[in-house]
Amino acid sequence: MSYDGVKPGTAVRSVMRSVAFLTAGVLAAPLLAGCGSDDEGSKPLAGQDIAPAARASVADGGTLRWAVDAMPQTLNAYQADADAGTARIAQAVLPAMFRVGADGRPQRDADYLDSARVTETEPQQVVVYRLNQQAVWSDGREIGADDFAAQWRALSGKDSAFWTARNAGYDRIEKVERGANGLEVKVTFSRPYADWRSLFSPLYPKDVTGAANEFNDGARKKLKATAGPFTVRDIDTKDKDVVLSRNPRWWGRPAKLDQIVLHQVDPGKRADALADGAVDVADLDPSDADRVTRGAGQAGAPFQGPAGGRTAAKAPRSGALAQGSGAPDAEVSLRQQLGLRDVTVRKSLEPAYTQLALNGAGGPLADERVRHAVARALNRTELAELVLKPLGLPAVPVGSHLALSGQDAYADSSDALGGQDTAQARALLADAGWVPGAVKDQKQGSKAAGAPAVPGTDGSPGSPGAANDGTYIVGVNDHVEDDKAPRRHKGDAPGGAQEKSGDGGGARQLVQDGRQYARERVRQGHAPGAYAPRGTAAPADARTAPLAKDGKPLTLRFVLPSGPGSDTLAKVAGRISAMLDAVGIGTEITKVADESYFRDHIAAGQYDLALYSWPSSPYPATDARPVYAKPLPAADGSLNVQQNYTRVGTDQIDQLFDQAAAALDEDQERDLVRKADARIWANAGSIPLYQRPQLVAARASLVNVGAFGYQTPVFEDMGFLKKGAKASPSPSS
Repeated sequence: MSYDGVKPGTAVRSVMRSVAFLTAGVLAAPLLAGCGSDDEGSKPLAGQDIAPAARASVADGGTLRWAVDAMPQTLNAYQADADAGTARIAQAVLPAMFRVGADGRPQRDADYLDSARVTETEPQQVVVYRLNQQAVWSDGREIGADDFAAQWRALSGKDSAFWTARNAGYDRIEKVERGANGLEVKVTFSRPYADWRSLFSPLYPKDVTGAANEFNDGARKKLKATAGPFTVRDIDTKDKDVVLSRNPRWWGRPAKLDQIVLHQVDPGKRADALADGAVDVADLDPSDADRVTRGAGQAGAPFQGPAGGRTAAKAPRSGALAQGSGAPDAEVSLRQQLGLRDVTVRKSLEPAYTQLALNGAGGPLADERVRHAVARALNRTELAELVLKPLGLPAVPVGSHLALSGQDAYADSSDALGGQDTAQARALLADAGWVPGAVKDQKQGSKAAGAPAVPGTDGSPGSPGAANDGTYIVGVNDHVEDDKAPRRHKGDAPGGAQEKSGDGGGARQLVQDGRQYARERVRQGHAPGAYAPRGTAAPADARTAPLAKDGKPLTLRFVLPSGPGSDTLAKVAGRISAMLDAVGIGTEITKVADESYFRDHIAAGQYDLALYSWPSSPYPATDARPVYAKPLPAADGSLNVQQNYTRVGTDQIDQLFDQAAAALDEDQERDLVRKADARIWANAGSIPLYQRPQLVAARASLVNVGAFGYQTPVFEDMGFLKKGAKASPSPSS
């Protein structure tokens, strides 16, 4: 896993619905009460890069070795410790009624489902699934209503004996029963549910979901029956392999490969594993992608993430070999060149985005004006270019918290908060009481105004040349001169707002709605002056002096992971710190161990600023709600934040999510999701920055595998090219 934005591992439903964490699938029949949208919306910023080839060009047989971060702790995707490996296995071996297409939208999977439609809306919503009559479990039993009913009961939340991660959607079902015949399943809802297509994907056999002990323990290491193009043959904990073999009972297009082996490889060792032949395909971070291309003989040419893959078989040798060096390092380089010369790097954008999280639970960021000032200090285009431009990927800032470009709910609502405007940021800070002034000597007991540090990490400010304690404070003892402040990029509108393309009036209405919402919060007593009048001057010396309030400097604790692959995050954090420094906000950057980054800092609320990623789901009304839910006191007196680790939320946002989840009209649901997003922007609890890069190294002879983008992988089409056959040009070429 790349640390270009750490992904929280608790979003199980979202994990199953993004290609990055692995996915679900345009409905054949429209909703009974819904009308199809005339709004074509946006398109994905980058196409998938999988070396596509017709099945006739793919050889029969062979084994594909695929690097994964870790051996899955469970084969049950609905348990709390399910991970990306669990999801990938489920995609290959289990039914899914809907999967995700290349456009990021759900599509019916015809191998399992002939049709699915809402047949009634009053007095209750009823959905009828008509199953493919050939669909059977690997033990020969037909897939049917009993499997649907058992899964509903296990995931409904009514029986605490089942240890489930979430029950969203299943808790709205009243009953599941056989329809007109054995091929029909009739699902009746107690409450309307717009995201009904998210259910039963994956679908487990009743042997797993029918009894709590099988659900909780039995399915962790073994599945009694499967129903995909592959089946689980072996889990080898010694060699760290999960072996998937071709399913002889599969009724769809036969799998081209004999086997897929998921092999655990640490992210920092994947270039070596590719060179040694231990794996054939592996996700890489940008530094490893550069190493792969250089190791293959492309030294001297920085990695540009070539579209369609780039092999280096004919490239000049690396510097050490060109000079004829016989040193051990040169021998390693030679081995890598020989092992990597048939490897390509394929690229796209993941269905996930990296955000700057602002902890609003306490300290300066509890004041909405300060959060707004942080947001107005950022040049998001510059940050996106920093990460994506060197890779040859579209460097476009993400404009929504709830969807990505190409998905149905996507609309750029960022103007509800506003673009970069350093003058406005300074005015907001001044209005919040942060002005240039005397700062008490921190050694005498006064601390910076940010969130309290975690024990063991609180120390005196460092400097670039100080002891390597992982801490450096920007903006307290130094500053960025005006001529070094972040510059506005071409295309930015006056005042910092970035010009948008897309749905025109609709987007403007969302922006106006978000701004009006912010003004309403001001009138209700939330952060008075959060929108300082344009042209309001900050104090004359605000450009050159750190800000303080009650003798404490405005210094925010910026927490980052320190492990392999975190270089990109460090660069982004450094650029953000410089932008904040330009408006008088200091940052104390602290790097922590990877294993504690999320658990002990993000989830525990021990940070002011942090960078991590969320997957984007085709079902935002369901999957995004716990991420932005208003924190509420729990029975034991603690604060229940669900997955809202910024601790910023409102009743209005919760209500919009609830309304969207119950809207059976697709257009209405989309509009409510977009309205919720505009309000999330106005709250400034998190700032979406850029869509995550997806870099995948693969053998040049491997086709229909690589950087999938949004789409669920089609495992039965993966394989090796026949001799003399060629893959089709990549869409991103």
